[in-house]
Amino acid sequence: MPWWGIVLIVIGVLLIGVLLFAFFYGRKMQKKQAEAEKQMEAAKQTVSMLVIAKAKKKLKEAGLPDVVVQSTPRYYRLLKVPVVKAKVGPRVMNLLADAKVFDILPVNKTCTVSVSGMYITELKSVRGGTVPKVAAKKTFRDKLNDKIAEMRKK
Repeated sequence: MPWWGIVLIVIGVLLIGVLLFAFFYGRKMQKKQAEAEKQMEAAKQTVSMLVIAKAKKKLKEAGLPDVVVQSTPRYYRLLKVPVVKAKVGPRVMNLLADAKVFDILPVNKTCTVSVSGMYITELKSVRGGTVPKVAAKKTFRDKLNDKIAEMRKK
């Protein structure tokens, strides 16, 4: 057998090993995520709050307690997270928000939200209005079709 055949076999075995590792690790992470979802659902409370400001900040700049920053994984500390500064009762708090909720949360309005710990999971209602709908983001293909339609009109 030529030398390049042996190299191809070794590379193939390594690729199969990496794929098997990714498969089993992915299943393990899915189980962890399902368990965390159950815990968040059990700890969910409905709270009325006045949203003061919202921004995407790094975890260290978000003004969250040091315990929260220390307990998060290192790779997550580098990412920007959706942070909401809100007045809950007499206290002003910094809360993390789900990405879907962060987009539709109105600033300077009183809202009723579901909170699990310090994580906003759902927007229930907005005082003095309805819950805004999130417009679906256009995909690359939709944008391309719109451009083609504009060109045809001209």
